[in-house]
Amino acid sequence: MPDATARLSGALAVLVLAAAACGGASGPLAVTDVWSRASAAGQETGVVYFEISGGASSDALLGVTVPRAIAAGAALHETVAADATGTTMAGHDMGDMGDGMTMQAVSRVPIGAGATVVFEPGGYHVMLLGLVEPLVAGASFEVTLTFESAGEIVVVAEVRE
Repeated sequence: MPDATARLSGALAVLVLAAAACGGASGPLAVTDVWSRASAAGQETGVVYFEISGGASSDALLGVTVPRAIAAGAALHETVAADATGTTMAGHDMGDMGDGMTMQAVSRVPIGAGATVVFEPGGYHVMLLGLVEPLVAGASFEVTLTFESAGEIVVVAEVRE
């Protein structure tokens, strides 16, 4: 019987550790591969990319912040197709980026249950506005993502070339 008790205790310990690893501060969501592109001296904007993997239920990303030591502000953006006048299909004049693409601010990014949403060049991304100093490759900084259901999740962005 002692062997059975030891095996049961060991199995329970593994389950507790597995549950703790799955939960964490991010709850049902997982935010991975968080990175920012290095910026040039005098550049006032930066960008942050990442992946969000949805959990068992849907959620939505509602906002983003970075420390004031990094930038004056941060905003959710999406690159979308523009018509010939530089107006997005949603009707916002954001200026033409070339190749028929333009950026627009978004107030919400839906995350479907079990879905993955990728923030990448040419799609969803975080714009850093009013950079305090250039973003240097090898540095890192915190990014706080605010979700409708999961609340705030703090991740670390690695600056890459």
